[in-house]
Amino acid sequence: MRSNNVLGFIFAATLDDKIPELASSRTTASIPIGGKYRIIDFDLSNMSNSGISNVGIVAKSNFQSLMDHVGSGSAYDLSKRRSNLSILPPYDGKAFASFVETIYNMHGYIEHCREEYVLISQGNVITNIDYTDVFDFHTKKKADITLIYKNHAIPQGYDRPITLDVDDDGKVNQIFVKPGVVDKEAKFNHAYGSILIKKDLLMSEIRNAISVNQLDVRRLLQSGLGKYSIYAYENKGYCAAISSINDYFEFNMDLMKKEVRDELFNPQRPIYTKVRDDAPSRYGLTSNVKNSIIAQGCVINGEVENCVISKGVYVGEGAKLSNCIVMQDTKIGCNTNLNYVIIDKDVTIKDGRSLMGYDSYPIYIAKKSVV
Repeated sequence: MRSNNVLGFIFAATLDDKIPELASSRTTASIPIGGKYRIIDFDLSNMSNSGISNVGIVAKSNFQSLMDHVGSGSAYDLSKRRSNLSILPPYDGKAFASFVETIYNMHGYIEHCREEYVLISQGNVITNIDYTDVFDFHTKKKADITLIYKNHAIPQGYDRPITLDVDDDGKVNQIFVKPGVVDKEAKFNHAYGSILIKKDLLMSEIRNAISVNQLDVRRLLQSGLGKYSIYAYENKGYCAAISSINDYFEFNMDLMKKEVRDELFNPQRPIYTKVRDDAPSRYGLTSNVKNSIIAQGCVINGEVENCVISKGVYVGEGAKLSNCIVMQDTKIGCNTNLNYVIIDKDVTIKDGRSLMGYDSYPIYIAKKSVV
């Protein structure tokens, strides 16, 4: 299978309702992470690095931030003559409630595209995967449908996760919806929403589902077990599915681990993002920074430990930040004390303020707030 014969299709608003704090003014895919990235950077980069040259992003609401970030797709090498990046807003101003309805109402766009296959992905997943391996697996197994899964504990925001019983050859024997979980650390073969399927087969099944009012994609996949050859490809690398504010916090803290950074930011498969030209960050005489990620354009005069600091952040003298995520252009005053705090963009924390959360319950400060 040629990678340029695959249409990339990303659902940007996956689980928006599970992260209301971060997704109130933006869609899940455009949530800032890791200091200078957005969640969607990973899947767009994965697709571009794998040779997929035509990508559609399904937007639901609050997608101004998404449009501003991805632009024409030039950062991801998707704005050339034979490549394309499209934002697909709600049809006639109406956001569809289900995956099936959305695909059905996007049929004009999908069928107009020249590609024979569709790779469907979710906007809340952070991983660095080579999709050409998935294409080769799909072709070798002569599969009708290939699901990508991760063997891990189900993230807490998934109310009805899809899990798989997979044999040694990768063939899917059973598809389960919402398995009974006794141990929260128990691992399952979690199909997190990435699907490779032939375009004609996808549209045929979607039309049949609409005709019988079967709008649940989980049941649609289960009913396909007897009709189609369904295989599963295991993502053995690092994979985070952001489904709650805790997932978001834990992922950013994971970036402090060198092995996680080395895997996610593999120079052979780089992660691209929109570039903002800032001066290098400046560290004052009273600064002390340990085990933190600091983006460009910052001024650090206080103490920072185990933190992710985005572009253009100011930290005043005497300030102490531990285990915090600070988004861009936030101003943190002198002699503040912040621990386990997530601070959105353009926030002002005045002098002498103290805020403390916990690793399982970080405090969130909304965008443009003044504390």
